[in-house]
Amino acid sequence: MITQDQLAELLERTKALGRYLDIDQRRVQLEEEELRTQAPDFWDDVPRAQQQMRRVGEIRSWIEAFEAVDAATQEVALAYDFYKEEAIEEQDVDDAYARAIKLVEDLELRNMLSAEEDRLGAVLKINAGAGGTESQDWASMLVRMYQRWAERSGYKVTITNWQDGDDAGIKTVTMQIEGELAYGFLKSENGVHRLVRVSPYNAQGKRMTSFASVFVVPLVDDSIEVEVNPGLLSWDTFRSSGAGGQNVNKVETGVRLHYQYTDPDTGETEEIVIENTETRSQMDNRENALRLLRSQLYDKELERRRAAQSEVEANKKKIEWGSQIRSYVFDDRRVKDHRTGYQTSDVNGVMDGDLDAFIKAYLMQTGAGTTNE
Repeated sequence: MITQDQLAELLERTKALGRYLDIDQRRVQLEEEELRTQAPDFWDDVPRAQQQMRRVGEIRSWIEAFEAVDAATQEVALAYDFYKEEAIEEQDVDDAYARAIKLVEDLELRNMLSAEEDRLGAVLKINAGAGGTESQDWASMLVRMYQRWAERSGYKVTITNWQDGDDAGIKTVTMQIEGELAYGFLKSENGVHRLVRVSPYNAQGKRMTSFASVFVVPLVDDSIEVEVNPGLLSWDTFRSSGAGGQNVNKVETGVRLHYQYTDPDTGETEEIVIENTETRSQMDNRENALRLLRSQLYDKELERRRAAQSEVEANKKKIEWGSQIRSYVFDDRRVKDHRTGYQTSDVNGVMDGDLDAFIKAYLMQTGAGTTNE
C-alpha cells in the first residue's frame, strides 16, 4: 500500500511537469496554430501545410501526454480517499499508483529530449563487423530488434539500402525510422554491439564473439535547412540486390551518391558515400539519397556545435572495435550496457525490441552528464 508521502510526491511531480512543459501556454499556442490551418488557401502550398500540421500534432501530443498524467494522478488521489473509506482494496490503490508513476516517468524522460535534433526521425545504419557469416547474422538480428522496437513505439520504418551477407544475414542495412523523437531515443544506440553465443555456423559448436556497428544520425525534414553544393556531387548507378523488387538484377535502379565534404574548421576533406535501393525508380532513389546526405551533413553541423560548446561529446563513446557499448551474452542470459551499467536477463525480450529500459538509463545518465568513459 502506498504511503501519504508517496502520494504527495506524485502530486508534486505532476505539478512540476505542468510547470516545466508550460502546458497553459502550449494550449494557447495550439489554438493559434490550429487557426492557421483553417485559412482558405492553407493547402495551396502542400509542403508548408504538412509542416504546419506536424507542428500542430507535436504541440497537441505534449498536451495530451500531460493530461493523461494529470488524470492518472488524480485517479490515485481519489483511490486513496476511497480506500480510507473502505470502498476499495489496497491493491486497487497500488495498481492506480503504478500506472500513474509509469506515465510520469515516461513524460519526464520525454521532457529531457529538448535538443533541436531530438524531435526528428532517425537514419540508422547497421554494418556487420569482422567475423564473416556469424557477424553478418548478428547484424540481421539487430535489424529485426530495431524494427520491433519501432513497431512498439509506433514509428514507421523504411529500408533504404540492404546488402545481403555472403551465406546468411546482411553486410549492411540503412533504415529510416520516422516519428516524433525517434532520433532522441535512438541516439543511445550509436556504437558497437557485441554478441557472445554458441554459433550455429561453427561446426565444433564453439562459443564465438562477433560485432556489429550501429550509426545513428537525425533524419532531416523540410523545416531543416542544409546546403548541398551540387558541384561536389557525383553519381553511380547499379543493379539492386537483396530485398528489392521484381526488377532486381535487371535494371540499374540502385544509386550511389558521392559527396566531397570539407570540414570548415580543419579543412580536412572526406568522401561521403550513400547507397539507396529503396524503390524500383532510379529517380526516387536519387531523391532519397539526397535526403540521407542532408541528414549526414546536418549531423556533422550538430557535431561542430557540440564540440564548440564542450558538451555532449564528453558523453559519447568512440565508435571502434573493442569499445563496444553493449554486450549480448546469450548463454549467460545477460544483456549489459557498458556505459550505464544497466543489465537484464531478459535476452529474448531485448532481441524482440524491448529497449526502453536501456534507452532510459542512457538518457538519464547523459542528461546528468555522468556517462562513464
